[in-house]
This record gives sequence, structure tokens and C-alpha cells, in this order.
Amino acid sequence: MDDKTLVAAAFEAREHAYTPYSHWAVGAALLTSDGTVYGGCNIENAAYTPSNCAERTAFFRALYDGHRSFEAIAVVGGPEGQEAPDFCAPCGVCRQVMREFCSLDDFRIILGRSDGQMRTYTLRELLPESFGPENLA
Repeated sequence: MDDKTLVAAAFEAREHAYTPYSHWAVGAALLTSDGTVYGGCNIENAAYTPSNCAERTAFFRALYDGHRSFEAIAVVGGPEGQEAPDFCAPCGVCRQVMREFCSLDDFRIILGRSDGQMRTYTLRELLPESFGPENLA
């Protein structure tokens, strides 16, 4: 799957966001190693801390289905009901979830905007000096 198609899937996932408080809708599309794509959206809660980001929603859906090998994730976000004019990078918690399951140097994080521009990073670029499962061995 090419990056443009994955970003389009993230935009579709964004349409499912539940954002009555921040009004900031985020969509993610996670590509597994076997080519399966899992969409995720952010889901807010009045108590805030039970809220869940789009990226983690996509990961948790894939993990539930037994996937443990991932290639890339596309992330898009912006004001609810509007275009996404800026790049929307994953938060620190989402980056740490990615770190649990993904290669620092091979896993790609693709940020997209409504105008079609994209930026691609490795997990190591977005989470330098990270802490992972091997640190507990």
C-alpha cells in the first residue's frame, strides 16, 4: 500500500472521531505487515483521562485481532468538521505504544494534510533515547 492511500484511510477514520470537548478530530490508519489496515479515531470523555487517541485506537484494534508486526501508521488531524491544514504528530503516549510493538528504524509515521502534503518519520526520529521492552530484560 502506498503512503497516499494510507493517508486517505486516516482521513476516512477521522470522520468517526468523537470530540465534543476539544473539537479536534484525529484519524489514524495502521498498516500491519500482512497488509491489513486498521483505522482509529480519537474518542473523548468528559473526565478527559479516559479519552483515547486515534493512534492507540488503531493499535488496540489490531492487537485484539492478533497482529504484532507493523509497517506504518498515517495520522491526520485538525479542527472538527474542517480541513486539516497542519500536520498532527502523535502524542508521547502514542509514541510509547508504538515503541512497544514497532521497530525504531523501520516503522514509518506518515503525517498528512488536506492539501496532500505528507511528512514521513521513523519512530526513532520521533522518540529518540526511548525506553522499550528490552530495557526490562
